[in-house]
Amino acid sequence: MTRNQRIGLLAAAVAVAAVAIVVAVASGGDDGSDQATKTTRTTNEQPHETVPAQPKTFKIDIKRGKPVGGPADIKVTKGDTVQIVVSADAQDDIHLHGYDIEKPVEPGKPAMFKFTANIEGIFEIESHVAEDTGREPLMGKLTVEPD
Repeated sequence: MTRNQRIGLLAAAVAVAAVAIVVAVASGGDDGSDQATKTTRTTNEQPHETVPAQPKTFKIDIKRGKPVGGPADIKVTKGDTVQIVVSADAQDDIHLHGYDIEKPVEPGKPAMFKFTANIEGIFEIESHVAEDTGREPLMGKLTVEPD
C-alpha cells in the first residue's frame, strides 16, 4: 500500500468518525437522559426573563357620595393582577369586601387597590361614609371568575 493510499484511508476513517459523532449529538444520543435535557441541547433556546403581566386597571369616580355612572361592574379572571383607582370629591373610606381591603380617599388623593384576584366570587365595593349617612353605600362590585 502506498503512502497516499494510507493517508486516504486515514482521512476516510476520520470523516466517518466525525459524521458518527455529529449524528449522535444531533439525535440526543440514547443515554437515558430526560427529554428536557435533549430539548435544551437541540433547540438552543436562550434563557429569558418573565415580564409580569400589566394589572387590569379600573376607575371609580365618586361625586356627591355616588359613583359617577352608577356602581362599577368589574369582571376579572382568577389569577389576574387587579388595580382599582377610586377618586372622590369628598373624604371617604372605601372597602372591598371579601378581600378585606379598606382605603381612605379624599379630593386630590385617590385610593389605589392593587391585588391578585385569588378568591372567586362577587364582592361589593362600598363607601363607609355613605353607609354612615344612610345613603346607598354600593360603589361597585367585583366579580372574579374561574380561570
